[in-house]
Amino acid sequence: MGFAADIRLSRGPVMSFMALGLFWGAFAASVPEVKRAAGLSDAGLGLALLVATLGAVAAMWLAPLLERRLGARALGWITGLAACGAVLPGLAGSPATFTLAMVAACAGYGLLDVAMNARVSALEAASGRGLMNLNHATYSLIYAAAAIAAGLAREWGASPLAIFGAVAVLSALAALYVLRVPAPAEPAGDEPGTSARQTDAPALSWPLVMSGGAIICLAFLAEQGTEGWSALHLERSHDAGAAAGAIGPALLGLTMGIGRLFGQVATRYLRESVLIRAAALIAAAGAALAAHAPQLGLAYVGFTIMGLGLSLIVPTVFAWAGKRIRARDRALMVSRLSVVGYTGFFAGPPMMGLLAEAFGLAASFTALALLLLAIPTALLPLMRRAAPDPIRR
Repeated sequence: MGFAADIRLSRGPVMSFMALGLFWGAFAASVPEVKRAAGLSDAGLGLALLVATLGAVAAMWLAPLLERRLGARALGWITGLAACGAVLPGLAGSPATFTLAMVAACAGYGLLDVAMNARVSALEAASGRGLMNLNHATYSLIYAAAAIAAGLAREWGASPLAIFGAVAVLSALAALYVLRVPAPAEPAGDEPGTSARQTDAPALSWPLVMSGGAIICLAFLAEQGTEGWSALHLERSHDAGAAAGAIGPALLGLTMGIGRLFGQVATRYLRESVLIRAAALIAAAGAALAAHAPQLGLAYVGFTIMGLGLSLIVPTVFAWAGKRIRARDRALMVSRLSVVGYTGFFAGPPMMGLLAEAFGLAASFTALALLLLAIPTALLPLMRRAAPDPIRR
C-alpha cells in the first residue's frame, strides 16, 4: 500500500484537514488587511486572539461529548459547523466584532481538530497503517496554497469578506463530502493485536497528556506565531509587498507538508522520540535565521527550515499517544492532548503581538527559537518516561 491507498483509506478526515488548512492559510495571508479593517494595534490583535483561545479550549474539552452524540456522522457535521464560522473574520470592522468573530471561528475549528485527529487515530488502529503524518501533510499543503491564493487576492484588491466567503463555500463542500464517507466500525473492545501495555493502560494517562501536550503546545505556538506574524515581519523588516509577504506563511505550510510526507515514511523505521528531537532542533535553527536574516531571501530560507522541523512534531506526538490508549478512550485522549497542546496554537499569535509591541518582531521570532529548544532538553525526556518507545528491534 502506498500514498494513494492511504489517502483513499483516510479520505474523510483528509477533506476535513483541507478545510482547516483553507481557513488558517487564508487568515495568515490576510492578517495585515483584517488588522487594518478592525482598527487593531499589534497588541490589540494579540489580545483578541488570546480571547479567542477561550472559545477553542472550551470546544476542545467538550468535543468527545459532542462526537458521541453525533455518532458516525460527527466529523461531517463538525466540518460543516466550522465552515459556518469561516466567513466571520471577513465581516469584522472593529476590535470587538473581530474578537467575537475569532471566538466563534476558533471554537468551530477547535471542535474540528479534535474530531479529525480522533478519526485518523481510529483509522490507524483499524487498518494498522500510519496515517497521521499524511493527514497533517494535507493540512499543510492546502494551508500553503490558501496563503498564496489569499495573498494574490489581496494584491488584486479582494476584500477580506470575499476571501473568507470563498473559504466558507469550499469548506461547506468538503463537509458534504465527509458526510458521505463511512466512519470506521467501533470495536466491541480493544482492537485485536493490542499490546498488553495498551490493554492494561488506564483510561487516561495524565503524565502522557501533560508532557505530550506541552510538546504540542510549543510546536503550535511556533507554528501559529509564524503563520500569524511572518507576513508582517517580511513586510516591515524587508519592505515586502502583500504577495511577497504571503510567501512567508506559504513557505512554512509548503515545507511542513513536504516534511510530513517524509514523516509518513520515516515513522515506519525510526523511533518517535528520535524524530521529535531532530525536528525541534531544526525548527529552532530556522526560527533564529528568520528572526535575524539581513535580507529577504535568507528570511525565506529561515521559514523553510523552520517548516521542515515543525512538520514532524505534532503528528508524531499524536500518533505516539494514540498507540497507548484503548479504543473507547481515544477521542478523550486526543481531546485532552489538544486542550493542553492547542493552547500554543492560539496563544502563539498573541504572544508574538505582545513581544512585537515591546521589542519588535525579530525578538518575537528569537523567543520562538528559544522555546523550541525546551522540547529536546526538558519535555521529550518527560514524555519518554510517560510513554516508552515501542519495541522495534
